[in-house]
Amino acid sequence: MAIIGGIIVFGIKLLAFLISNSVALLSDALESIVNIAASVLMLFAVYVSEKPADQNHDYGHQKIEDLSRMLEGLFIVAAALMIVYAAAGRLLEPATILEVNLAVGVSVLATGINAVLSYYLGRTAKESGSAALEGDSKHLLSDVISSIGVWIGLIVSQLTGWDYLDSVLAFIVAALVARMGIALIVKSAQNLMEQSCDEEEKGIEKIFLRHKSQFVDFHAMKTRRNGKQILAELHLVVDSHMSVKEAHDFTEHLEEDLEKELPNTRVTIHIESK
Repeated sequence: MAIIGGIIVFGIKLLAFLISNSVALLSDALESIVNIAASVLMLFAVYVSEKPADQNHDYGHQKIEDLSRMLEGLFIVAAALMIVYAAAGRLLEPATILEVNLAVGVSVLATGINAVLSYYLGRTAKESGSAALEGDSKHLLSDVISSIGVWIGLIVSQLTGWDYLDSVLAFIVAALVARMGIALIVKSAQNLMEQSCDEEEKGIEKIFLRHKSQFVDFHAMKTRRNGKQILAELHLVVDSHMSVKEAHDFTEHLEEDLEKELPNTRVTIHIESK
C-alpha cells in the first residue's frame, strides 16, 4: 500500500510543480521518489524479519529492521541534499512562480494521502514494534511537514512578490527533513550497538521483586534489543537448601510471569546458590 501510495503521490506532486514552476514544490516531488524506494526497502525488511530462526541465525532475522530504519534515515538525508541542490540552482537563477493556488490545492491532495499512510504505518509500527514500519512512517511524516512548509512559503511569496522566498523556504524544509533523517540514523545505530533497554529492565525487576521471598538476590542483568524482541539475561541467587527441581520449578514460574507481562521479552536466567 505504501509503495502504490508513494507512486500516486509522486505523480500528483510533479503535476503541482509543472503548474507552479516552484522549486519548493519540485523538491517536494523529488522527496517522493526517495519515499518510494524507502517503502520498497521497508517491505523487504519486514518480509525478512518475519522469517523464523534458523541454523545461521539463532535469534532470528529482526536486526534487518534496524538496518532498514537506518537506511531510511540516510534516504531522508539524501532527499534533503536534493532539495538543497535544487534550491541553490533556483536562487542563482530566479524564476517567476506561476499559478500558486491551483498548485497548492494539488499538493494538498498528495499530502493528505501521505498523512493517512504515515498515520496507518505509525499505528501499525507501535502495535507490532516494527522498526522498519516506524522508519517508513517517520519518512512520510517528514514529507507532510515539508509540504506544509512549502505551502506557507508559496503563499507568502505570492502576497509579497518576493520570489526568492521559494528557495529560502526550500532550504528550511531541507533542514527539517535532514533533522528527522539524522534522528532515525542515531536511533537505529543505538539498537545495532545493542544499547541497554532501561524500560524493559525496570519491568523485569518489578516482576522479580514480587517474588523476593523465594530467592536471595538477582544481579548482572543485561538487555539488548533484537528487532521487536528484547533479549535479557540475569543471575538468580537461590538458597543453597533449595533442590534443583525446586529451583527449576521456580524459574519456570518466573518465566511464565515474564511472558505474560512482557510478551516481547525473552529472559535467560542463570541459577546460583548461596
